[in-house]
Formats: sequence, C-alpha cells, structure tokens
Amino acid sequence: MEEKKDLSNARRFLQAYNNIDYAIRTRYNLNRSMGFSELIRRSVALNYIVRKYEDDLIDFGRLRNAIVHGNEDYIMAEPHYEVVEQIEKIERLLTTPPKALETVCRRDVLTISCDKSMREAIILIASSSYSNIPVFNNQNEIIGVANGQKILDSFGKYLITGGKADIFLDNVKIEDMLSKIENSNYYIFANKDLTVEQALEFFHNNSKLLAILVTKNGGAKEKPLGIITGTDVIKMNSILENY
Repeated sequence: MEEKKDLSNARRFLQAYNNIDYAIRTRYNLNRSMGFSELIRRSVALNYIVRKYEDDLIDFGRLRNAIVHGNEDYIMAEPHYEVVEQIEKIERLLTTPPKALETVCRRDVLTISCDKSMREAIILIASSSYSNIPVFNNQNEIIGVANGQKILDSFGKYLITGGKADIFLDNVKIEDMLSKIENSNYYIFANKDLTVEQALEFFHNNSKLLAILVTKNGGAKEKPLGIITGTDVIKMNSILENY
C-alpha cells in the first residue's frame, strides 16, 4: 500500500472511504449491494462511532460520488485537507478502535469478599475513593458490585423500617445486601478486547449501568483486569475525539 503522504487528497479520501465501507459491511454482515447512505443509516443503531459521525459519513458518501462519479481511476475533484483528515480519523476509529483496557480501564481493581460486613465495605469505599468494588463469593466468582450509592440506599431503607445502624453495619454481610437489589443490570462483564466505542455503547443502551468489569474472556469466574464506570464516559468521549 502506498504511504498516505505520497497520495493525493482524493486518493487518501477514497482509501479511507473504502476501508470504512468494508469495515461496516463485514462487521455487521450487511448486503454488498446496499448503497453507502443506507449502510450508514442501518448501522447507526449498531455502532457508537457511526451514530456520532452519521451526518459526516452521509456527506462523505455524496462527496465520494462527486470525486469519482463511479470510476475511481478518473478523479474529478480534490477534497480539502481538513475533509481528508476527518474521514481518516473516522476510518481509524472504525478499523483500529482504541481498546478500553489500554486507555480507560482502571487496572488496580479492588475486590472484597462477600462475607465482609457492610461496615468493612463502607470503610474500604471511603478509604479508597472507589465507589464500585467487585464482590467475590467463596467459589471465587464475582457475584456483584458493592456500589456506594446502592449501599446508602440499602442503609436508608433499613433505618426507615426501624432497623438499628450498628446491626446493619456489623451483622449484614455484603452478600445479603446484593441479594436484595432488585436489578442486577447495573454491572456487566466484557472481555479484554472491549473497545472504547463498545464500552460507550453499553452505557448508552443501559442508563442504569454503573460499571463494566473487564476480564480475559468476559467471565464472572475470572480475575478482573480492569473496571470502567459511568464517571469514565467523559474520558472515553475525549479519547475518541482525539484518537
């Protein structure tokens, strides 16, 4: 492949355009006869990057037709340098997306045993400044996430029903609290190949999601390699913006 610095703006644009077209079609197994604009519209619901740059991609499809008019051997126009830079950026995001584990994951993942008291969990959260701590059971399996807000909610409900603070803090185990949480979709597992775009997609699709636990194969019985929380969304957007 020719170095991009040796290519004209038009050739660089077409190279990026074709790579984007191929990446989307193969990833989502979309019909090869489908037009580029329809391809983008179909992919909006499937891919965070396509959704973010939908208007740009639609415009690039029209520009591509203006540049070559069906014959890529005959260049009819040269796009501006800024346009080429933008389409190449989107190409990178779609073909070689940044991995979450390498860019945004907190790697020093604190964990806690399910048989610890709520007092111990609260002290660990307060002393570490981490509000989401994976909880392991005796079979070395992650059974949930000790979340500061959920602990506070559980504590408040316990007091409202007449419970004593010391009993909650010292006699209630983390496992007991987790078993009373109605919704378990506030955390999910993902494998080590999770991309930043995919992580953002998870948060976009689930407003209750608090944490993504990254393990080697995305399993609950594996050691967590990293954790991503809702507070990382701004950072992830920044990573994609500057990628």
